[in-house]
Amino acid sequence: MALIYLIFFLSGFPALVYQLVWQRALFTIYGVNIESITVVVAAFMVGLGLGSLFGGVVSRMVRFPLPVAFGLVELGIGAYGFWSLAVFDWAAELTAGVSTLQTFLFSFALVVVPTVFMGATLPILVAFLVRRSGNVGRSVGALYFVNTLGAAAACLAVALWLFAALGKSGAVNLAVSLNLLIGIGALLFHVFDRGGIGPAPGLNAPGAMVRGATHAFATPFPIALLLVALTGFISLSYEILWARMYSFVSAGHPASFPLFLGFFLGGIAVGAHFSRRFCDRDDVTGSPHHLHAIAWFVLMANIVGFLTVPVLAHAVSNGFLWVWTLLLTSIAAATLGAALPLLSHFCIPANERAGAGMSYLYVANILGSAAGSLITGFLLLQVWSPQQISIFLLLLGTATSAAIFLLPQVRTNGAVIRVGGVLIVAAIGVGSAGPLFDRLYERLQYKHLAGTEFRIDRVRENRSGVITVNNRGQIFGGGVYDGIFSVDLVNDRNHIIRPFALSALHPSPRKVLMIGLGSGSWTQVIANNPDVERVTMVEINPAYYEVASAYPATESLLANPKVEAIVDDARRWLAANPDVRFDAIVANTTFHWRVFATNLLSVEFLELIRRHLNPGGIYYFNSTWSEEAQKTAASVYPYAFRLKNMMVVSDSPIVFDASHWRDVLIRYRIDGHEVFNNDNSSHRQRLEEVLALIDNRRPYSYDERWATGLESREEILARTADLELITDDNMLTEWTFAR
Repeated sequence: MALIYLIFFLSGFPALVYQLVWQRALFTIYGVNIESITVVVAAFMVGLGLGSLFGGVVSRMVRFPLPVAFGLVELGIGAYGFWSLAVFDWAAELTAGVSTLQTFLFSFALVVVPTVFMGATLPILVAFLVRRSGNVGRSVGALYFVNTLGAAAACLAVALWLFAALGKSGAVNLAVSLNLLIGIGALLFHVFDRGGIGPAPGLNAPGAMVRGATHAFATPFPIALLLVALTGFISLSYEILWARMYSFVSAGHPASFPLFLGFFLGGIAVGAHFSRRFCDRDDVTGSPHHLHAIAWFVLMANIVGFLTVPVLAHAVSNGFLWVWTLLLTSIAAATLGAALPLLSHFCIPANERAGAGMSYLYVANILGSAAGSLITGFLLLQVWSPQQISIFLLLLGTATSAAIFLLPQVRTNGAVIRVGGVLIVAAIGVGSAGPLFDRLYERLQYKHLAGTEFRIDRVRENRSGVITVNNRGQIFGGGVYDGIFSVDLVNDRNHIIRPFALSALHPSPRKVLMIGLGSGSWTQVIANNPDVERVTMVEINPAYYEVASAYPATESLLANPKVEAIVDDARRWLAANPDVRFDAIVANTTFHWRVFATNLLSVEFLELIRRHLNPGGIYYFNSTWSEEAQKTAASVYPYAFRLKNMMVVSDSPIVFDASHWRDVLIRYRIDGHEVFNNDNSSHRQRLEEVLALIDNRRPYSYDERWATGLESREEILARTADLELITDDNMLTEWTFAR
């Protein structure tokens, strides 16, 4: 049977590669806001649940060669995978800008076939192994272990090598190749297998003792369904919470999620393997050790889960790398991962319907997981802090443990003592939450510098992300610097000269699109430009608008009649509004190495921008000093310059008009105040320094990069000749560390 285990281990690898690649492709189509992310994940889960039911039906075909069914399913997954990215590209053109419900329906339609096939594999192979061994728990535990371990290996491969080396299309091609290898291997296994395909000898014979749900203390099936649903809910809720925390503490590093997911799935695999030791006892009169074990496992998972976030904050604030704390997520996942094999063993008879029974439990687990994802991702993150969510999950987990101890099948003389102990754990957790979670985001953001000269004065969190403002008036999104609340060009402490330069780059930027808000300082500057008549600003997180309204430099922004504020993913919004054109599109883009930064830097996005520019229009964006981003922009557009770290590109010649810019700067008023007071000599001197920027043609030097002014397209292309272009496929700047 070792070959079956190897095949199912390999099966987990391409499944997770597909999930990570397809989710990323769907996010590119439908946006990277939390609504799109949640519904895409839900679409995957619905497909897996339907697939489990389909696999259960197939598994009941007693004389059907189940390895053949498994092999055909893998070949089907590979066939779809081969065409998947092309299908997604085709769908993107047809479904741009759809509603949240339509996003779910289209995402589901795109992934339903392969996810149904993926969900079918576990019940099929469980039925096959139960026919051989007569032991449900060991069969489920072994298969769940090897398959989840393969998925964990895929996550680690993606984080450390796969996306960097092969990109999305190369990763999919590797997954397709593995599907073909697995499918052919399963078919060959059937051809050369000498074990037969029928049930194990005596499996259904009268009076036969098999290792399954024939025990006197067998778990009632409805209770088992409820328990696996609850453990799925708790597991995915923690996953959603932890994914946010690890993204924050890593400053949005692209490897943080696959690394975290790899440890999380690895923990589930270990838990499934460990559960097998409880499935070998044949006594029919002994204590219901499996339900006791599940109760203790759930309790331990929630204790560790509750402590994970504060331990993470404590660790990084004391100089430890956040990666080490991933072991805690593995421990919590392991204790929850043991529940499904244990309950399968003690509620599913080891007969020809074992695969079907397994499919129902698997569906319940997936439904619970989907509910955890939707409720935590959509609702809890919107209204509760990490401390409150952790308390809620701790109470839910301890209540589940206490309820198990009180079940009639479990209740003993010590039940009251056990329940009392569980309640004490819950009380200790709730009582200690305040000190444990104190200054959470400050410690996660500033790490060992927390509590020194850096303090966080304001936190605004919702399901779209976490925004913090420190005691220096600096704003951070997801733990990453996002700007300063300042529009003062005379005392320029945030290089605010860059949005002020818009009228030097375009003779009449009447209609402007702003992508991303940050502190709102850039939008405030551009909205008060005398040339500008209309500003449309698109920001994915509505909390930025709230925070901008709370600071003097930007509090008037949303009241400006020129300004239209939109909450959406910029790429999604542009695709949904193909006929809208602008004289200038401005993006103070986030750091090029952050996850999903490719969506705002790639060749494909630059081409999308082109379709929204009026004749003579410009795209003016922050390259964050990425030479690949600079080369990509200069390669896509025939006219390009670099101004400090900004790229200005166009399909028409870019003319720098110093006299027009001087006139605009002299006329500039923000909240009724002159930007330059002509009666002030220091203001007049500063005005001349600002105007000199477009005459500064010093050669590019990384060490003096802020002092350099303009760099031509030809100079940029010569300097970056050996670099690649950023594409949606290669995600170049995000995975530079792995290259």
